Amino acid sequence: MELDRLRLSPDLVIPAAELSWRFSRSSGPGGQNVNKIDSRVQLSFDLAHSEAMPRHLKARAMQRLAVDLLDGVVVITASEYRSQLRNREAAIGRLVELLRAAIAPPPPQRRATRPSRAAVERRLRAKKQRSLIKDQRSALI
Repeated sequence: MELDRLRLSPDLVIPAAELSWRFSRSSGPGGQNVNKIDSRVQLSFDLAHSEAMPRHLKARAMQRLAVDLLDGVVVITASEYRSQLRNREAAIGRLVELLRAAIAPPPPQRRATRPSRAAVERRLRAKKQRSLIKDQRSALI
């Protein structure tokens, strides 16, 4: 995994200069190591002021990630591993996945269809059968 840049697509690469890292002590397992090593990773990417991302993709991502953004900045935290390097790789993987989903083109619009006559009849037959089962159940009481 590349730690110096994010490759979102063959022609869209976010350079390391637009990524901001913070490290701190992680909670959880780690033995004596946990109090000495800053293994928790916080990765920030300022989406609103990114120069690498085209304007139309940035607008799409800003709209889709609106609830996750804090002043236009995406923040990813990783602390599931004992190693800082593995946590950095996990944070980058999550950010790439999040941004790829955010800039993906919208799905094709659904075309409205009607259920076939046979499907409607099957559904009504099943409802009638279920109704008879429940009627028999109440007759036993």
